[in-house]
Amino acid sequence: MVRRALLADLRGIVGADGVIDRPEALLVYECDGYTLERAAPEVVVLPRTPAEVAAVLRLLAEERVAFVPRGAGTGLSGGTLPLEAPVMVGTSRLTAIEAIDVANRRIVAQAGVVNQWVTNAVRAHGLCYAPDPSSQPACTIGGNIAENSGGPHTLKYGVTTNHVLGVELVLASGEVVTLGGAVEDRPGYDLVGLVVGAEGTFGIVTRATLRLVRAPEAYRTLLAVFESVDAASEAVSGIIAAGIVPAALEMMDRLILQALEQAYHIGLPTDAGAVLLIELDGPAVGLDPREVRVARDEAERAALWKCRKRAFGAVGRLAPNYCTQDGVVPRTRVPDILRHIAAAAERHRLRIANVFHAGDGNIHPILLFDERDRDEVRRVLAAGREILEACIALGGSLTGEHGIGVEKMAQMPLLFGPDDLAAMVRLRAVFDPEGRANPHKIFPDAKVCVETRAPRRQAAM
Repeated sequence: MVRRALLADLRGIVGADGVIDRPEALLVYECDGYTLERAAPEVVVLPRTPAEVAAVLRLLAEERVAFVPRGAGTGLSGGTLPLEAPVMVGTSRLTAIEAIDVANRRIVAQAGVVNQWVTNAVRAHGLCYAPDPSSQPACTIGGNIAENSGGPHTLKYGVTTNHVLGVELVLASGEVVTLGGAVEDRPGYDLVGLVVGAEGTFGIVTRATLRLVRAPEAYRTLLAVFESVDAASEAVSGIIAAGIVPAALEMMDRLILQALEQAYHIGLPTDAGAVLLIELDGPAVGLDPREVRVARDEAERAALWKCRKRAFGAVGRLAPNYCTQDGVVPRTRVPDILRHIAAAAERHRLRIANVFHAGDGNIHPILLFDERDRDEVRRVLAAGREILEACIALGGSLTGEHGIGVEKMAQMPLLFGPDDLAAMVRLRAVFDPEGRANPHKIFPDAKVCVETRAPRRQAAM
């Protein structure tokens, strides 16, 4: 239990409105976008500055109290679940963009800056921030760094780790360290690369130096319509094999198209087996689909991307609840994994919709169910595990952009042997010897059980 004296000291650092400890208010923080597992913290602390974050962690170190970082809560692997970590430290109030260097294409942003705000801040200079998760209007830079987030346009431009030059990291001890910086290709170990994707297990990132890219002068956005999922997925490999790398290459199947058309009424082909949403900011691509539709203007382009990025909200028209899986296969094996997904759906008597980053093989099957049916919940979890196992068998990975969190801990031995896992645990201990920063995450851990329940809300990829 968190002592009253500690609560008072925390309020002394962040102010009375920066500490939340009422049980009814804490319910908001019991899960992130992965709602099948839940655990509420005893207290949420909301610092307003990086200095306050450091002061909070120094205080927790003195008390030897574990903590879990949290950004906007849009994560999808249970990474912000407070397991044996009574204090949650939120970074949502760290919202300052501290510096913009147009000439060198750099920006320094605090951890609570919303992803979309970065591009908004530099758009007038013809620049943008490339990583664009579908939760872009809500997710924050700190969370993007923790999960190494991707997004549709990272096929060509790379995921978060390719755009982070430096971070300020507050260790569990409260010590503030600066890794990397504004200079490219520093000598020595890539410590920034270690922090990106570490899911908050090294400490809390409070600010970052981000790389900006030149915004394309023009876009060409195409909707390629196919009779079947197989035909669409085969076209994905064909496009890349032809030497063309689109800025984005997304696939949506019939079930998703029907939900989107019901929601947005933009004329999507609901009888198609699947579509590819292709965006080019370079040469045109030659395909042989049933049909190719080219966005006629910026408004039509925006409408298409609105549908893609809000696809998961539209899924509510298909079922009361859903669970989204996140795995990766080589792009040449996309047809194979889609067949595995279809087989899992049939075997477990489920409906599974597909919308995903087809260009880099990052799949997002959406398992539809009703939380009132406990047997269906069990079948959803079993099917999700089978899909991840199939990804590994096809030469892929457990996650493309959502992280391991608590959701996929048990599957880590599918990818790594005991010695590999032990080495990673030792590496984590270099940054956090006592294991107080986001404990019981990523690595298999039999010490902690969490409550598995049906979700109350869902979030987008």
